[in-house]
Amino acid sequence: MANELEALIRQIVSEIEGAKGNTTQYSAPHTSSTPNTTVVDRVVTIEDYPIAKKHPEWIDLGQGRDLSHITMDNVMAGHITMDDLKISPSILKAQGQIAKAGGRDQIELNFSRAAEMTKVSDKRLLEMYNALRPYRSSKQELLDIASELDGLGAPICANFVREAAENYERRKKLKGDN
Repeated sequence: MANELEALIRQIVSEIEGAKGNTTQYSAPHTSSTPNTTVVDRVVTIEDYPIAKKHPEWIDLGQGRDLSHITMDNVMAGHITMDDLKISPSILKAQGQIAKAGGRDQIELNFSRAAEMTKVSDKRLLEMYNALRPYRSSKQELLDIASELDGLGAPICANFVREAAENYERRKKLKGDN
């Protein structure tokens, strides 16, 4: 696990260092103190890809920290946590805009759905995933999950679960059907 973490960190640091060397490709920095919250307010195009290299200022780790704070020293000192490495909904939406600008509408939808999923706790997300496995849930349980997702402001995910409930009913994959 430590070797995998170190490899991941080395890759991230390498990408950051590569981004620092290409500062002429960056767009003008945001004036907001929280750049991540304004990414989706911009028109994002395929020229903005990859975001980490071309717009590192869009990526905010919170507490006034940006990508440059992800270093091996900070990780080893405990200053970087797994929560710091989670992607934000605004970056996912920006990635979706890039995909759409490149003619990849389905990928844009996938990024939008992923952005919605950030509103769900990791624990609850895993519970929902398990509930969506065949024969694990009744139709009503799946519809309840869809309602929960609607309440969290995740309509794409909610519709996905409703569609699963309908398909599971038609294909006899609900709890008790086996």
